[in-house]
Amino acid sequence: MSALETLAAVNGNVASIGYGLAAIGPGVGVGIIFGNGTQALARQPEAAGLIRTNQIMGFAFCEALALIGIVMGFVYQ
Repeated sequence: MSALETLAAVNGNVASIGYGLAAIGPGVGVGIIFGNGTQALARQPEAAGLIRTNQIMGFAFCEALALIGIVMGFVYQ
């Protein structure tokens, strides 16, 4: 089997590996957002509405990055 045939056989798996690596960043970001949000709620419970709103917005932005990562695997395949 030549190197080109081997590369063609591995092509489908490269997108999966790429998405797995791309999902690390948003996963860490979501952990930081909710960890710091919980800490902020413990320190200042009267600002719960504002803190929760900012948490949800940050979560949505991080998840958008994860969705972009999964779409890029299909776009560049």
